[in-house]
Amino acid sequence: MLSKIPNNLKNDTDIVDFSEALNNKNSISDIKKSLKDLNQNLKKRFINKEPIDILVHLHSIAIDQVIICLWRKHKLDDFKEITLIAVGGYGRQELLPQSDIDIMILLGDKIQKEANEHISNFLTNLWDIGFDLGHSVRTLKECKMESKKDVITITTLMESRKLIGDNFLYDSMKDSIATDKMWPSEKYFKEKKIEQEKRHLRSDNTAYKLEPNIKISPGGLRDIQLIGWIAKRHFSV
Repeated sequence: MLSKIPNNLKNDTDIVDFSEALNNKNSISDIKKSLKDLNQNLKKRFINKEPIDILVHLHSIAIDQVIICLWRKHKLDDFKEITLIAVGGYGRQELLPQSDIDIMILLGDKIQKEANEHISNFLTNLWDIGFDLGHSVRTLKECKMESKKDVITITTLMESRKLIGDNFLYDSMKDSIATDKMWPSEKYFKEKKIEQEKRHLRSDNTAYKLEPNIKISPGGLRDIQLIGWIAKRHFSV
């Protein structure tokens, strides 16, 4: 697990320089160059043994800024009842250099016809930058329905983080998936245990392979994250 992140990281020199570059020039080619420069700087800091939790968080902050910049560029903050949310590892701000960037566009109701093209262009720009993007577009009702029937979806949304948009809409989504509404602690634990057993079988149920998968093999990163998910669900945090 990452240690507690200092609140002053947005004042980090590399992040400040990146923000200024983003504000001055936000074409796709400029963004790609600024990201490349930032990643090279973070790599140098890693080689110089700076704490990895700090660097991972700085990377997440930079990606936040790019995504919010493009969201505004495509005027998506002009529409009502629409919220952009980071989910999964990106939601936790544990964003390693080659990690997927998972986002969800949350709508109060069906997508507004005028917003459809703006959303499409926004997502296309994220692909153009080179992000390994995972995305979904769901209404509040769809989030509730999918979360109720799928333990993976509820886990993803438990660790979501609002990037920009309607605060009330985001809070409503979080409230709709609360422990007293669905997946009580005991049921959640049992389902995640079954999921873990199936995952371990894909690794022949052993951690002692010549080349173990450090993410999904027994004792790997996913098992460590599982402890956190179960605790979060049990204590409703």
